[in-house]
Amino acid sequence: MTKLIAIAGSLRAQSFNKNLVKIAAKGAEEAGAEVRYVDLADFAIPLYSEDLEAEGTPASVNDLKHLFAQADGMLIASPEYNGSISGVLKNALDWLSRPSKDADIGSAFQGKVAGIMATSPGGLGGIRGLAHTRDILFNLGVMVSPNQVAVGSSYQAFNSDGQLIDADMEQRVKALGAGVAETAKRLAK
Repeated sequence: MTKLIAIAGSLRAQSFNKNLVKIAAKGAEEAGAEVRYVDLADFAIPLYSEDLEAEGTPASVNDLKHLFAQADGMLIASPEYNGSISGVLKNALDWLSRPSKDADIGSAFQGKVAGIMATSPGGLGGIRGLAHTRDILFNLGVMVSPNQVAVGSSYQAFNSDGQLIDADMEQRVKALGAGVAETAKRLAK
C-alpha cells in the first residue's frame, strides 16, 4: 500500500494549514493510500546547527526521519511568513535532509513525490511561500506535483470544524491528495 506523510509547517493548535493538509490526506486515503498525519508540535526539534549535529542527531529528529523514510510521498501545507515558508517547516526540512550518523535511516526525500498547498488570511493564500517550498523540495530530490492549492482568506474559508466552506475548493484539495497518492503508487512499481 502506498504510504504518505501529511504535515503542516505550523505549531499552532488551531492552524488552518493543519486543517488544509488533513483535507488533502482524506483525498489521498480515498485514492487508496495510507496517510500518517504528523504534527511538528509533537517533535522537539531544535534549531539546526552543525555543532549540535556533530554531537549526534537528536532522537526526535531521527524519529521524524524514520517516518519520512518509510513513506512514498508527502503532503505539505506551508503557512506563508513574510512571503516565504515558515521557519518551523524550513528547520524540519533542514534536519530531515541531513544524514544521521547515529542511525541508518534511508533518504527522507530522494525519489519521493510531494503535493504542496497553503492557506493564509490574505487574498493570495500563501502562493508566494509555495514557490520557495517547491524550490527546496526540488533541490532535495523530490518530484513536486505541478498542481498546488492556495486558499485565500483563511478566516472565512474554513468553518468551525476546520472544513472548507467552498465545496469546489475542498474537491481541489482532495484531488491534490489523490494525485500525489496515485503518482507515488506508480513510482513505487
